[in-house]
This record gives sequence, structure tokens and C-alpha cells, in this order.
Amino acid sequence: MSKWAEIKKSNYTFALFRINLNKYMKLFASLLTAFVLIGSGPKSDVTKTVNHHLYVSHYENVLGTSLEFKFTSSSEAEAEKAEEAALAEINRLSDIFSAYNSNSEFNKWMKQDLNKPIKVSKELFEMLDLFEKWKTRTNGALDASAAVAGKLWKDAAVKQQLPSKVEINKAVATMQQTHYKLNKENYTATRLDNTPLVMNTFAKSYIINLACDAALASSKVNAVVVNIGGDLVTKGNVEEYVNVTNPLANAENDTPIAQLLVNNKAVATSGNYRRGEQIGKNWYSHIVDPRTGKPVDGIVSATVIAPDATDAGALATAFNVLSLAESKALAETVNGAAYLIVTKSGKKIESTNWNSYVKPHTDTQELAPEKSNTNKDDKQWDAKHELAITFEFNKIDGNSHRPFAAIWVENEKKVLVRNLALWYNKTKWIPDLKNWYRINGDSFKANKENFASVTGATRNPGKYTIKWDGKDDKGVYVAQGKYKIMIETSKEHGTDEIIRQQMEFKKAAKKVTNPGNVEISNVTFDFYKK
Repeated sequence: MSKWAEIKKSNYTFALFRINLNKYMKLFASLLTAFVLIGSGPKSDVTKTVNHHLYVSHYENVLGTSLEFKFTSSSEAEAEKAEEAALAEINRLSDIFSAYNSNSEFNKWMKQDLNKPIKVSKELFEMLDLFEKWKTRTNGALDASAAVAGKLWKDAAVKQQLPSKVEINKAVATMQQTHYKLNKENYTATRLDNTPLVMNTFAKSYIINLACDAALASSKVNAVVVNIGGDLVTKGNVEEYVNVTNPLANAENDTPIAQLLVNNKAVATSGNYRRGEQIGKNWYSHIVDPRTGKPVDGIVSATVIAPDATDAGALATAFNVLSLAESKALAETVNGAAYLIVTKSGKKIESTNWNSYVKPHTDTQELAPEKSNTNKDDKQWDAKHELAITFEFNKIDGNSHRPFAAIWVENEKKVLVRNLALWYNKTKWIPDLKNWYRINGDSFKANKENFASVTGATRNPGKYTIKWDGKDDKGVYVAQGKYKIMIETSKEHGTDEIIRQQMEFKKAAKKVTNPGNVEISNVTFDFYKK
């Protein structure tokens, strides 16, 4: 049996291909070999895990964002057990902390009479206690009542009018109050005022950590990675590649600002480049400074590596609010914390131990990109331009699994020019992407770096951007002219949908929209000068 036939026998393998625009795809002997290598770290460790395979699963619209599981196990059944346990734990904790579920324990507690001690769960007590401790540790930069200022700026965006000084000062005065008190002896929490509170900041990290523990405790897996919206925890026998999203180049296939190699660590990223409010011509971050009542400005992204998940989540958010000097001082109080802060000017500030987690470059003999192979009468693609393809996976009730999807470019002769992205679940179903598979099936390849996790600011669920820089799959600029952008989506036992968008690429900016189909919507093809 051929290796490709062996690969197709796999019943549970899920992977996301992120095609790096600046590198050639590397050829591995087979997908199965790649699965053994992924996250296994140095070559000396590969033989220890040769009988273990990577099982990956991806969901949308979980905790308001995307969710990715990775399990390393010798058994598909054990990986499925781990996934079920982790999902159950995420749902359980969401029912405790959610501010959007009216029946969550948190919301029920918020509706209780003031000054009345209420017995709460261990988890809710711990979360309320964490907020109080971090409010003190950050001198008020982290505060559960930041929701007060957040609502003020959301309302301002609706009215398209900046809040007044009086409104901002009133919000600050409200946030500075003590909103509840805790009694650890009997696990009671007493509300002291009616100030709105939200369990954001590090609640997600707290949930991810316990989801990892649940997966490991319930099944025979030797490694777990849980990634919710760009914050992740790794536990077990795994060295995980983690790509750090460049906040100034925010497409799925943009080159990461750094690639990390972590083991038994939490990684969290917070930033203002994906969520915020537009008021007039100005963009305002969704992260507000409770001490001033105003959206933060100056820092666009902060990524933190720490042994403890809630420490990583808290520091990542705090670093967006604090000054650089304050951030450095705070990080020094957390043993083993490492960080990368990016300012809006693009300056990178790294902790002294950051580089110990950065994966070293091994491609010392990488070939330089070739010059254009266009005909002498053809004009070469202008390198100052690029195409951004933005779309949204539709939310379908009862089905949170993302559909299979492929995005590629063809020339006027219907010849493949560039593969841009591929998402799939279970290799045996890849032929369901009929059009993509017809072109690429015989040369289906894998690179272990394509399976890297991604850390970035929390995304809205289902929304993605893919870019084309005008190069073909060999890294060569194509000629200016007409090309067709192909987007194919497919569901197991479901439909196969395809969008064919023809565009002409010269030096003039151009924007085309497409309503989409049953699987994706709000598709925009934006050709612009960088």
C-alpha cells in the first residue's frame, strides 16, 4: 500500500495549512510522518513518540471566538475521549462565568440583593478573588468593572460622539469603588453596589487551563494543546510551535512576528488590532484604562509566556494598559514570565528571557526568490500591491465545526498559480473539496510548521483574512493581468460550494464584494497598495 493510501485511512486527523508567503513548501515523505514530528521538539525525542499521532479539531463560536484542540495519542478513541472531556469542561465553566448567558452563575449572583452574602462555587469565588488581587497588583489597571468605561465608549460609537469629560470622570469614580467582598471561610461573595462587572481579562485562560487538565485526566493522551481565540495552554510531552501574529500584518497567512517553541506553558496575547470602536475618523481600542476611563493607546499587542495560565492572561492585558516601565516591573513579580510588546510604531520590546523561547532559524541554505519568469512583453506584478480576501464562516445552528475550505488562484488558462489556504478535517474527506483536489490531490504535501498553533488578539468568531502578494507557488512574481480567485467549501455529508471571482490586477486599486453562499458570507476581494 502506498503512503498516500495509508494516510487516507486515517479517520480522525484535522489540520490547518497556513501557507507562508515568503517560504517554499518543504516536502515530507508523508502526512503520517509529519504527524509524528509535529510538536515533538528535538529529533532525539522523535523515537520516543513514534507510535503517537496528532489529532486536531477546530470549532467556531466557542466563548465568542474560535477553538482548537490538539491531542497526541496512539489511539483515536482516546483522543476523542479527551476532546469530549475538554468540551464538557469548557461548557461547564462557561455556565459559571458567562456575562452573556442570563442563567450563568455569575449573572444570577449579579442579580442578588446588595449587601447579602451569597454562597458561590469554588470557581466563581476564585475568579472574583483573582480580579481583586490583580486590581491591587496593577494599581487599578485591571478591574472587573472596566465594563463601565467599555459601555461608555460603545455608546459613544453608536452616537458617533466622544464621551464628555464629566461622563468619563463619573465612570472612573464608579470603577474606583469596591464592588464586592469575599469570605473565604464559607465561600460567599457579597455585592456592595450595582456596578456592572464582566469576567474577561483572564477568565479565558483560567478555562483553557482546566480544559487541559480535564482532557489529560479523562483519557490516555500524552499531550494536550487547547487554544481559544489565540490564548493557549500546552501540557504533557509536547514541544509546541506557536506563531505570534504580527499585529501590523493581520492576515492568516502573513509571516508571524515570531515563532516560539514552548512546553508545559501558557501563552496569551492581548491587543487592539482586532476589536474596538470607530468614532469619526479615529479607531479606539476595546481595552480601556480603568484609571483614566479612556481606551488605551500606544501598545498594539502584548504576548506573554508563563507557567500559569491566569498569570499569562492577566499580564498580556495589563501590558496594554501600563507604561513600559510598569510592565517590566510587574513581569518581574511573576516567576518565569517572558513577553513581547509591540508599540503602534512597530517597535518591539522583549523581556531578557524572550529569546529562549524563540525557535532558531534552521533554513541556512534557503534559496533566494527567483526573478519574474513573465514574458518580456508582460508587465510584472507591482510588489507594492497585494490582494486581501476577507470572509466569514457562517454560523450554522447545531454545527460549530468549521467546513473544509480551500483558497487558490488560477490564471486565464485555468492553470493553478498559487495555493493560499487549506482547512480540513479528516484526511479521507479531502477529496470532497472536488475542484481543489482535482488540481492538488496528487501532490498533497505537509510541513510540520504548517501545524503550528497561533497566538494573537482574540478574534471575532469565523472571520478571516487571507492575502496574496502576487507570487506563484515557487515564490516568483506573476505577470499583471486577469486571474481567478477560487474559494471552495465543503461539509462532511453536506454541500460543496465554490466561489469563482475574476479580477484584473494592474496598478490600480480595486475592491469587489461577493455575498457568498451557504458556508461563507461577506466575501471581499480588496486589491490595494500596501
